[in-house]
Amino acid sequence: MKNFYIQLLVWSFGILAIFGVAWYFGWLKSLSTYVGETGDELKKCNWPSKDELWNSTVLVFVVLTALGLFTIGSDFAILKVVRALL
Repeated sequence: MKNFYIQLLVWSFGILAIFGVAWYFGWLKSLSTYVGETGDELKKCNWPSKDELWNSTVLVFVVLTALGLFTIGSDFAILKVVRALL
C-alpha cells in the first residue's frame, strides 16, 4: 500500500510539473484560445439534416459494397488467368 502512495505522489508531482511548465510558457492560454476559436468556427458550420446524413450513409455503404464486389471479382479473374498461365 505504501508503494501505491509513492506512485501517486510521483504521478501527481509530474502532472503538476507539466501543468506548471505549460502555464509558464503560455501554452495553456494558447490552448484556451484555440479551443474557443474552434467552438466559434463550429457554430458557423452548416450541419447536414438527418435525412441528408442518412442518404449519404446509405450511398457510402452502396459504393463500398460495389467496390468490394468489384475487388473480389477482379481478384478471382486475375487468379484464374495466372493459374491458366502457370
